[in-house]
Amino acid sequence: MNLVMVVHGPEVFDAGDVERLIGLLSPRRVLVAGVMARTAAEESGLSVICTDERPSVVLAALSGRACLVNRGKTPKSGRIFGEIVAGRLPGLVHVETSSGTVYRWNRGDRDLAEEIVRRTGDDLVHAKSTGDRGDGVREIRGCIPGEAVFVNGIVIGTATAETVILSGENGALRVVSGLDPKPHGLEKLLRAGLPEIRKAWCKSGPVRSAPPRQGERASRTGRVAVIDHCGHALYREIGEDVCGVLAVGDDTTAVCGHICSHSGIPVFGVVDGDADTIVKPGYAPGSVVVEVQDGRDDDIGWELAASRDLDPSSWEEWVEETLRILAGRVRIVVDRRGE
Repeated sequence: MNLVMVVHGPEVFDAGDVERLIGLLSPRRVLVAGVMARTAAEESGLSVICTDERPSVVLAALSGRACLVNRGKTPKSGRIFGEIVAGRLPGLVHVETSSGTVYRWNRGDRDLAEEIVRRTGDDLVHAKSTGDRGDGVREIRGCIPGEAVFVNGIVIGTATAETVILSGENGALRVVSGLDPKPHGLEKLLRAGLPEIRKAWCKSGPVRSAPPRQGERASRTGRVAVIDHCGHALYREIGEDVCGVLAVGDDTTAVCGHICSHSGIPVFGVVDGDADTIVKPGYAPGSVVVEVQDGRDDDIGWELAASRDLDPSSWEEWVEETLRILAGRVRIVVDRRGE
């Protein structure tokens, strides 16, 4: 098929959906949207092109036949995600692998949807999206009570209902309903700059359920990249010149450790014990995670970023000197030195 597949999320790779659909549909290109999707894509070894854009942005830029491929955490959440993407496009063909459904949203390509159904055996559903609300209110639907809720990669609380409603007004973010807020998370979000809530990247639940795959150890010399409570920005910061990552925050450290495992890049994580368990942990050899004994991870992280040489002669020496500086103020909770 003369088709471009736009793949969202890691689960479609981890479940083998992308490999199966490549075999069935023979797309001319496969584009990957999402940070953790990129990690899963790289681990899969499939021939794909990774982007840093959202699915709606990638799809809007394409001409010709294209479809979205997604695996929601539940069939309901998968449909909701497709509806959100479709609300930003004239039409959409959406392959939802969690339910074996091909959705033809709005004015999506009927012939393409029917051909995909013939090749995959999936069910065809014609659906209409309602589009985004335009009143400064954001609904995050498809939540499972008890799971983490993110805005722009920062956990702002725990869902208490299937729909979380947020409002951005007068330079502040207000929780309308459905969320047990995490004050520290809201503080981090505001510190990073309050986003326009209608356009912010919002999600709920784990960012990936599969454990990371270990890769070869990266270079032991180079610069240290600093990632402060924004693990979703990691790929923009790491390159061949990076010998390690200084990660600040429990969830940020977990995400950085997970992503960097496959790249073989060690992480020095600073945490304070308020993790939301959003991803299975994993760390490359040479990694160390320390927990702050008194105070917050932010303060120690800022201190290290401001005072430590981030262009060291070796990662191992940088880690040892950093641990000496922090002696008595932190305890080591992950130690992969010497591996």
